[in-house]
Amino acid sequence: MSLTTYVTAVWGVVIIYVLATVANVSGVIFAKKRLELMSYCGAWIGLTLHTVIIAFWWREVGHGPYMAPTEVLSSDSWMVMFCFLVFLRLYPRIREASILAFPATFLLLALSLFYNPGIRTLPTTFRSIWLVIHIGLYKVSLATLIIGFAFSVFYLRKSRKSSPWLERLPDCPTLDVYAYRFAGFGFIFWTIGMLAGSIWAYQSWGRFWGWDPVETWSLITCLLFGIYLHLRRFFRLQGARAAWFFIICFLVSLLAIFVMSHLSTSIHSQYFK
Repeated sequence: MSLTTYVTAVWGVVIIYVLATVANVSGVIFAKKRLELMSYCGAWIGLTLHTVIIAFWWREVGHGPYMAPTEVLSSDSWMVMFCFLVFLRLYPRIREASILAFPATFLLLALSLFYNPGIRTLPTTFRSIWLVIHIGLYKVSLATLIIGFAFSVFYLRKSRKSSPWLERLPDCPTLDVYAYRFAGFGFIFWTIGMLAGSIWAYQSWGRFWGWDPVETWSLITCLLFGIYLHLRRFFRLQGARAAWFFIICFLVSLLAIFVMSHLSTSIHSQYFK
């Protein structure tokens, strides 16, 4: 697959995701069931094409989508959409979270095209199954945290304002429970991903932890979500305070994943340089 073909194909998927997002947001907010169903069909079509593109690019470069920023953001986008559609099958009541999950998907994929999609050689230290597990679980964690973030935002909106669309959302206790549940999912995937990264670091450099900025903020994120879950389980943290706590934790997770990778000069900066 040539670079021109790759970029053209990805733009095609971006357009499909954008159309699916417009249909989805319109369908959810204005209670247009047909539009909402069309958006899910479009999402599956886009995800299928996106999968084919990633597979062809993987074969072309000889490694998974985790070396260059184009690959990282594209696979982040794919995982957000894939996880949302899978969780939607398991928990049909999360459908409203699509109005944040769908835009996140096309924005991540569109952003990937602003980086040079050049072919990079995979260093020897990156040829480890523990690296694949490390990166993959962080991507799953990001996807689940986006869903939980959506429910925290919905809770704050519904508890303060009233509108026909907000009235169609699940009641506030249900929104609170789903935010809690997906925080738990995200915390589990994040923690295991961080442990896998430590094992990879030990295999590659003889140390489990190096305290570079990305590692440090990843640990801070893990601790914050751990505190959030502990407070909810044992100190009955709920409602608006829990929603705001989740939002803070989520923003810190974005700082750890995206911002610090740009600012640091550690091994993690290779993903965005």
